[in-house]
Amino acid sequence: MNIVDEIFSRADRTATALIAGDQSWSFGSLETLVQQAAAQLGSDGRQRVGLNCPNGVPHIVWSLAVLRCGGVLVPVAPELSTMERDQLLETTGLDAVLCAEGKTWHHPAPQTKLLEGNAALLTGFRTKDPVFSEAALAAVNPALIRFTSGTTGRRKGVVLSHETLFARVRASNTRLNIGPGDRVIWTLPMAHHFAVSIILYLLHGATTVIETSHLGEDVARALMQHEGTVLYASPFHHALLASCEQAQPVPSLRLAVSTAAALPAATAEAFRQRLGIPLRQAMGIIECGLPLLNDLWPEAKPDSVGRPQEGYEISIRDENGNAVSPGTVGDLFLRGPGFVDAYLAPWTPREEILRDGWFHAGDQARIDQDGAVFLVGRSHSVINVGGMKCFPEEVETTLNQHPAVSESRVSAMAHATFGSVPVAEIVPADAAAPPKMSELSGWCRARLSNYKLPVKYTFVPAIPKTPSGKIQR
Repeated sequence: MNIVDEIFSRADRTATALIAGDQSWSFGSLETLVQQAAAQLGSDGRQRVGLNCPNGVPHIVWSLAVLRCGGVLVPVAPELSTMERDQLLETTGLDAVLCAEGKTWHHPAPQTKLLEGNAALLTGFRTKDPVFSEAALAAVNPALIRFTSGTTGRRKGVVLSHETLFARVRASNTRLNIGPGDRVIWTLPMAHHFAVSIILYLLHGATTVIETSHLGEDVARALMQHEGTVLYASPFHHALLASCEQAQPVPSLRLAVSTAAALPAATAEAFRQRLGIPLRQAMGIIECGLPLLNDLWPEAKPDSVGRPQEGYEISIRDENGNAVSPGTVGDLFLRGPGFVDAYLAPWTPREEILRDGWFHAGDQARIDQDGAVFLVGRSHSVINVGGMKCFPEEVETTLNQHPAVSESRVSAMAHATFGSVPVAEIVPADAAAPPKMSELSGWCRARLSNYKLPVKYTFVPAIPKTPSGKIQR
């Protein structure tokens, strides 16, 4: 099957699919644009294509065109550093990079094909065979490869097939109930959220209103102007909207969902007071989709991610794999439709990722007597920076490569706007001559995305360790 064929075979061609600014596109006109883009890609579109394109209608058109061609879409997140983009090329074995809407690549391509619509297809980058099996990848009918952390860390490349995407967006909508009558106000980065969100809205016939600004007054204007019925955003966006004096209750707004990071209780309350409806927190995972939604207790338990959507199951277990009693913190496991097909490099198929169908989410969680699930923290201490996931281990690896650094530990510091930001403790190689702060900052800036940069460096004599030699967190 092909997910794009499913979208347009089900759609009312006269209904509005997209709105951006003062323009709109019906499902029929959107399909025409996709067909034209696919024709330009030709046989090149049947390969692994990295898409370097900002939020907007062109991002949607080129993404759908690659998928309709039978290619594998690899979104290039805009925050990736030069080194991370090189790693992306190598890890995924990209055949081409599609740059659109003014985006460029950081070094010249061996071959460049100019396309209509302010785009260029760059090819010839690959100099060696990929580290994974081409046959194994092709066997799953791949549609998308996305990296969970926005980087190319080991075992982070998530492979999703057309069949998996189809099953996922249908299952993820069981309690969102998004349909042809909805107008969804879009604020999230498409490179991170296209698969479950945009595809879900299109498949179910909803209208997506693209708002490129994060400012509260702009989102409030979009809600009122387009009579938005659904707002799906991160706590960062909801906080900006709640603090905007121009924002007010919108009669058409029936559903406001918070995802991508933990929802602070203060943000939930401020949003409810300003917009007049509660925020419903959801849990989205690139390997699983949107398995949890707080549809029952958004006001009484705003910090809960709710209960499993229909078709999903949860299990909270201790370190021995045994189910824990209500109220006890343990590891969160999930089971349901549309789960990951494979990890890319090293190649790890679904049956090796899942344990009897269960996915280990890597979150510590508890469930109360009512069945509400509460996330306590990431098992691996991930830092959420405005909804973007920063892994301490990656930043530590970068810092430890500096010749003047002996060892480091990265942790989260609370931040009023972004929720949390990374800070670093440094053990200098020479205590009498520690590196300058500006030197460490420049070192990291050249190698990491901006949101992963530590905002503070503290020199310490040693990093606390566990008895087994691991860093204490």
